[in-house]
Amino acid sequence: MLSLRRGQITIAVLLFFFMSLGQVMAQAKYSRSSNPNFNRFQQKPFYYGIALGYNSAFFQVNQSKNFIDNGQFSVVESFNGGGFNIGVIGNLKIGRYFDLRSLINFSFSSRIMSYQEANSDIIRTERLSSTFVEVPFLFRFKSAPYKDKRAFIVTGFKYLYDASNNSNVQTETFKLNISPHDFQYEIGAGMQFFLPFFILSPEIKFSQGLGNILIYDQDLSQSRILDRILSRSITFSLNFEG
Repeated sequence: MLSLRRGQITIAVLLFFFMSLGQVMAQAKYSRSSNPNFNRFQQKPFYYGIALGYNSAFFQVNQSKNFIDNGQFSVVESFNGGGFNIGVIGNLKIGRYFDLRSLINFSFSSRIMSYQEANSDIIRTERLSSTFVEVPFLFRFKSAPYKDKRAFIVTGFKYLYDASNNSNVQTETFKLNISPHDFQYEIGAGMQFFLPFFILSPEIKFSQGLGNILIYDQDLSQSRILDRILSRSITFSLNFEG
């Protein structure tokens, strides 16, 4: 149910941006005098920027066939933990409405796993903190500008490496092994505001893991009841480019 609510919120936000995109594209006929700041930046085929953001990361948990008969846990689920991002942006324009974007991003995030013991109200929780090095490659479609602003949608893929991963370390508190490598696809939307000295771009993206990041361990009860774990996150960022 919690994942469903997250999905509904994400869809609602993206629909809002897509509606904004349609409204802005309806203003395709514009005069050059109505976009003075845009016209200055339009001459640059390539530019850099920085991104600052907040992320909410969590797991998509799939139970294994052993879950029903495990006798130890009755519920297993994941909750989101907050974090932040900082990155460097490289943007290459392809024609008037398309961009190729590459980012070197550092993401600090945490995910929470919750296990409720069978026939009991006792709940065990684990917080998995991560420091990700992310390398996304994104394709962006932009609307026509209107009064020095325009909407866009963005999609693509990214590779993540968890520099703080301790999948090879066994301690009394760390009971679930997660791979440090992950691949995700992303989809998002945002707005560009062309200011005199830079471009400000609020942006929201949803990321979905493509592969199972669970490292199965027969000796860990928390691992035996799981079949696969996929990563998910929602990121809101402010991009400063120019």
